[in-house]
Amino acid sequence: MGSNATKTSEYFASLPEERKAAMTQLYKTIKKNIPKGFEQRVGTNATINWVVPFSSYPAGYHCDPSKPLGFVSIASQKNFIAMYHMGLYGNKKLLEWFASEWKKASPHKLDMGKSCVRFKKPEEIPFGLIGELMTKISPERWVEFYSKFDPRDRMK
Repeated sequence: MGSNATKTSEYFASLPEERKAAMTQLYKTIKKNIPKGFEQRVGTNATINWVVPFSSYPAGYHCDPSKPLGFVSIASQKNFIAMYHMGLYGNKKLLEWFASEWKKASPHKLDMGKSCVRFKKPEEIPFGLIGELMTKISPERWVEFYSKFDPRDRMK
């Protein structure tokens, strides 16, 4: 579900009515709980992103150093709401914690790809768990981890 939004308000205005409330609550949950130092941006790929700004990590994203180092994104996709959390992709202990806590927070099976958690029904988003997840990694810890990360070592 594409969006040409350049501002958060434009992004939310472009959402289908049935997704606005859940996306707004997901956004507010992340914004309230994510550690200071991450910077929010509206992505060109119809996402809202939290990144490590160049002032904290000048090297940027290794695949495209002209972009800041990404951490969390949310998007309203065609068939689901998505949250992309790079810490879940790269940190086995964090992923194990999240999967374990998911079972306590939701009666529904965790639907997840590498970094993408998919919410097929907006009313099924466990906002409390998402809020707690956001507190787990500071920008400094993310940079430290990312600087040492080799994707081939993902699940060691």
